[in-house]
Amino acid sequence: MGWWEISADTLAGSRFVISPLAEAIAGLKTLQRGTAAHPGERAWLDTHLPAYRERLAGDPLTALLVRAALGHRWNATFLTPTPTGDGQASEAAETPSLDQELARLRETPPATARADLTVSLGGRPLPGPLRRADDLPGRTADLLEWVWRAAVLPYWPQRRRIIEADVLARTAQLSRGGWAAALADMRPGMRWLGANRLQITTYDHPPRELSGAGAQLLFVPVTPHQTWLSWDVHPPRCGGVAGRRPGERRSAVVYPCSGALAEAGRAPVPGALGALLGPARACVLVLLGSPKSTTQLVALTGQGLGSVGRHLKVLLDARLIGRRRTGRSVLYYRTAAGEVLVAAQTGG
Repeated sequence: MGWWEISADTLAGSRFVISPLAEAIAGLKTLQRGTAAHPGERAWLDTHLPAYRERLAGDPLTALLVRAALGHRWNATFLTPTPTGDGQASEAAETPSLDQELARLRETPPATARADLTVSLGGRPLPGPLRRADDLPGRTADLLEWVWRAAVLPYWPQRRRIIEADVLARTAQLSRGGWAAALADMRPGMRWLGANRLQITTYDHPPRELSGAGAQLLFVPVTPHQTWLSWDVHPPRCGGVAGRRPGERRSAVVYPCSGALAEAGRAPVPGALGALLGPARACVLVLLGSPKSTTQLVALTGQGLGSVGRHLKVLLDARLIGRRRTGRSVLYYRTAAGEVLVAAQTGG
C-alpha cells in the first residue's frame, strides 16, 4: 500500500487546479489505450483515433517514445509534470496556461527523460533509437500540443464546465464531511486513513512526506477516465526553470471527474415550470434546492455569467430566492415561496 504523510499546514493549503496540459495528457493516454470508459468517450475515440494513429505511423520514433512512456504501470515522470498552480484563480480552482506547462516539459534535460523512460519500462533496457535521441522532451511536447489542438480544444468549454462543477461539488463535500468525504472516491485505491495519512494507491510504494516550507498538494480533475500521481522537487539552488520557485515541492493527484458529482443537483426541470418561468430560469430555481454561488450555477447550467445574473435578479425580485454572504461568496437559495412553487410542479 502506498501512502503520503501530509502535514496539517500542507493539507490546509492544498487546492484544486484546472490544467489544460493534464487534460491533454489524459487524452493522449486514452488515444494510446484505444478503449473507451463510456459511450461518450467511444464517440470521441471514433472521431480522433484514426488521425492519432496516422500521425504516429508517420513518426516511428515518437510512436516508440509513447509506448515506452505509457505502456506499463508507471508513466514516465517527465511526461506528467506537476501543474504549477500559479495561473488565474476562479472561485474554487486555479488554471495555469498550456504554453506555460508545455514550456516546462520542453526544458526537461534529455538525460532525465531517458532515465524516466527506463523506470517506466520497469528497468528494461531503453530501445536504441530512444537512447540516441536528444529531442525526447520536445517530441513529447509537440505531440501533446497536437492532441490539445486537434482533439481537446474543440470540446474545452464544455469539459471545463464539467471540471468546474466537479471541483465545486468536492469543495462542498469538504465543507460538509472533511477530507475523508472529499477524497474517498477520487481515484481507485485512494482514501483518507487519518493521522495525517492519505492512501494514494493499493500498490506497494514507498511513503512520501508532504510537509515543511514549500510543500504543496494539488488536486487536478480531468474529464477522460484517467488518473495518475505526479511530484517534483525544486531545490533552492537549481537553475531557473519556468514556473517554479526556489524551495517548492509540489505533489499532485490527477483524477477523473465524477459524473455523479459534476451533475450534482441537476434535477430535471418540470415542463410546466419551464413554461411558466422559461427553461433556463426554471433550471436555476430548481438547482437552488441547496445554496449555490453564481460561479457554481454557471458551471452546472452551462449558461453565461450574464444570463445567470439576469435570472437571479428576476427570481430575487419575485421573492422566489434569497441570498446571503458566506466568506467571500454570495450564496443564493430558494425561499419558502420558491420551495412551494417547485414542490407544486415536482410533487415534492
